[in-house]
Amino acid sequence: MEHEPITVSIERTVDPARIGEATIWVQAGINLANKYPGFLGSGWVRAGETSDIWYMLYRFRDDETLLAWENSSERAWWLSSGKDFMQHRRSEKRTGIEGWFDAPFATSVSAAHGPGGPEATGTQVTVPLAPPRWKQAVSIWLGFFPVNLVFTFLVTWLVPGWETWGVLLHVLVSTLVLTPIMAYWVLPWVTRMLRPWLQAPSRSRGQLEA
Repeated sequence: MEHEPITVSIERTVDPARIGEATIWVQAGINLANKYPGFLGSGWVRAGETSDIWYMLYRFRDDETLLAWENSSERAWWLSSGKDFMQHRRSEKRTGIEGWFDAPFATSVSAAHGPGGPEATGTQVTVPLAPPRWKQAVSIWLGFFPVNLVFTFLVTWLVPGWETWGVLLHVLVSTLVLTPIMAYWVLPWVTRMLRPWLQAPSRSRGQLEA
């Protein structure tokens, strides 16, 4: 069974007087994570030149490899070494359809590549933005339409008197059954199949970045 990559995004505040230390600290964490199996990359960006808010992200192959890093003694030591100037605010883990929002805060970040990639220090990479809303809508429809169609045929065939249940019960049963199917199986599969199209830069975006 193929596992979905997991992206963790973290928001932290940094002591403005210790920006230099914070920059070195972040890079040290990236270098440590880079040694762990399943590491697919990491990056960070500041909210603004004068802001004390920093956004960071890292990605692992699956939940197992992510937990190995997050529960490691090296990461615990690294976190403790930055507690005097770096404070955690919030974090989120994203997989499947949520992976569209891997980098909600920037397009370019200082980053480290995973094993086998180029050297990380001082490099800049582009992190995919969320796809346009119309692409998200098309992807959801492509998953929902066939699933809903099959469900309707099956329930009409298998449940006596289904047509007499009324609209309210139809919608209630359909959503209770189809929501977990869409969230856990169909949408992750659809987004994986459509990933090159979802992440392809639009013409207007390409012109802005040129």
